[in-house]
Amino acid sequence: MASTDPTIGKLGKHPVKTDTRTLNIDSYLKREHLPEIPPVYNWIEKKKSRWGRMKNMHLRNCTCAAAGHMIQCWTMNTGDQIVIPDRHIIKVYSALTGYDPKTGANDNGVPALDMLKYWRKSGVYEYKIAAFASVNHHSKSVVKETVFLFGGVYVGLQLPISIKGQKVWDVPPGGAVDDGRRGSYGGHAVCVLEYDERGLTCITWGKKRKMTWAFWDAYVEEAYALISDTFLKNGKTPHGFDLELLEKDLLDITRQKVRLSQQLNEFDPESEVLGNGGKKS
Repeated sequence: MASTDPTIGKLGKHPVKTDTRTLNIDSYLKREHLPEIPPVYNWIEKKKSRWGRMKNMHLRNCTCAAAGHMIQCWTMNTGDQIVIPDRHIIKVYSALTGYDPKTGANDNGVPALDMLKYWRKSGVYEYKIAAFASVNHHSKSVVKETVFLFGGVYVGLQLPISIKGQKVWDVPPGGAVDDGRRGSYGGHAVCVLEYDERGLTCITWGKKRKMTWAFWDAYVEEAYALISDTFLKNGKTPHGFDLELLEKDLLDITRQKVRLSQQLNEFDPESEVLGNGGKKS
């Protein structure tokens, strides 16, 4: 859908795509070992240059652009800020969709999960994530925890038409109906890098955009914690949190799930041992 708002670019995140192997970060954080999570935090204040638009004003590559913005945030908080060149964002988008920069064909958007899997396996520019895990976006405390500990949260929303003209994204006075209906404008991916009691701040279309917690609750449909060496300095995050152990735990669990899946597939589907047609419970 076209927009006359010059601050709004393209949308392109597909509806939530699921995979039973996707881990949930809440299962692995031992809160007794975590630092105190502050009520207000912001990873943006060290920014030294503009946020790149990552071609998302013209292409439906928001899931790729959100990755670029996460990398920009991590690098500016652990050393020298890196802004991923547009051509490398397009390279990722083309690999995921078959997008042709010469003809414009196949500009069809990407599921967030596909982008995260590609990022882990192939990288964006020279940067990879080691693991990712879903976040319970219905819990305000978990969302704050994720932003603070992991240098932001990667988020997928179903935006309403009512965002057009809003300086702060909020649920319209009439509620999430008509122009305020969830997804009436389309799917979008952003990274959230700041929170306080009033709301959160994301990076989208090359700019900061604030949203209220009510907006978050109404329109967010998926969120992920990302683990990357890019966010480490001397083996720890800027807050001194050791992600290496968590990364090892997550990868060990992944390998265990793969082994279990292989074992289950070796059973006869009619086996009484598994029941239910050989499906996992």
